[in-house]
Amino acid sequence: MSASLIHAVHSDFLQRFGYEPMLVRAPGRVNLIGEHTDYNGGFVLPAAVDKEMLFAVGLNGGTEIRLVAHDLNEMFELASPAEVTPSDTHWANYLLGVVAQLQLREVDIQGFDCVFGGNVPLGAGMSSSAALECGLAFALNHMLGAGLDKMELAHVAQKAEHTYAGVMCGIMDQFASLFGREGQVVRLDCRSLEYEYFPFDTKATRIVLCNSGVKHSLASSEYNTRRKECERGVAVLQQHYPAVQSLRDATLEQLEAHRAELGDVVFRRCSYVVKENLRVEAACQHLEAGDLRAFGQEMYRSHAGLRDDYEVSCDELDVLVEAARAVPGVFGSRMMGGGFGGCTINLVAPEHVEEFIATVSAAYKEKFGLVLETYQTTIVSGVGAVPSSPTA
Repeated sequence: MSASLIHAVHSDFLQRFGYEPMLVRAPGRVNLIGEHTDYNGGFVLPAAVDKEMLFAVGLNGGTEIRLVAHDLNEMFELASPAEVTPSDTHWANYLLGVVAQLQLREVDIQGFDCVFGGNVPLGAGMSSSAALECGLAFALNHMLGAGLDKMELAHVAQKAEHTYAGVMCGIMDQFASLFGREGQVVRLDCRSLEYEYFPFDTKATRIVLCNSGVKHSLASSEYNTRRKECERGVAVLQQHYPAVQSLRDATLEQLEAHRAELGDVVFRRCSYVVKENLRVEAACQHLEAGDLRAFGQEMYRSHAGLRDDYEVSCDELDVLVEAARAVPGVFGSRMMGGGFGGCTINLVAPEHVEEFIATVSAAYKEKFGLVLETYQTTIVSGVGAVPSSPTA
């Protein structure tokens, strides 16, 4: 995390409140592979990255809750924790939701002050909201001696988003922010919540995100449709295989045997999910073998499945992936997130990053007349405290 950001947030807190705070950093995340598998009880492979939120938090000895968005220069105040309720102030809800969830767990919330700021790009699919929730949850858990473990904090943050921000997210984003490890990705079983770390060679490759800058209006409605199509597939399979509780339990052979009954669309949706889970497992084996090229091929296959079988890609994302494929030093590329816009995630050898950005940006400008925004990231550890006097 940049020393300048730490200094800015720390100084803002001292000037406003006049006492020394606890400093906490909370990273955003990427998902290397495993898309639309979470709500089907499958596997995802996220990592915490060095686009982060920084918090300065302190108990003020009274009952007031004072929240400050440093980057917006906005403050939100409540007279006491008893007044916590969803607000018209959009950004405050992510933090208030955390307070409300801690109260439900019988944590005695005292008056506190919080200043936060960061460099997680908004709207790029790097989960700035999860970083916001997890950072405050971590700080309050520590300062109030609540004794909640990291998985419980992930649930606190997830439920905060459900109840106060109105977004019915899975747990991957909050999990990745809290459980990230430097130089490693983490495979999460979204059904059992068991997880395992795998090595990721941060010297051999950079993670570069290309932000299409578009979000097509059908994203949310099509997301709900995909969930229903998957549920329909499970219902059909259960009639023949009672053990199939989610697509996580299904096999390609079972799908093929009942292809006519499923119908073309539901068959393709379900086969994508089953194949994507297999790709996540294969990708982890490639990481253990240190084979980034083989890992990258799984990414390309993932994108093809999202484009052709799950049908959640769009022209902008497809052009970015195809442009990446032609650049030397690119191991793999795919769309990341729900689809119909947002980012592609690309693994690029460090010496080719400049050429990659130039080539893909030129292709995007030529095709759509749009300026491409890119972000270079590397994998870092999850939420944690930082010293108040960093070395530059």
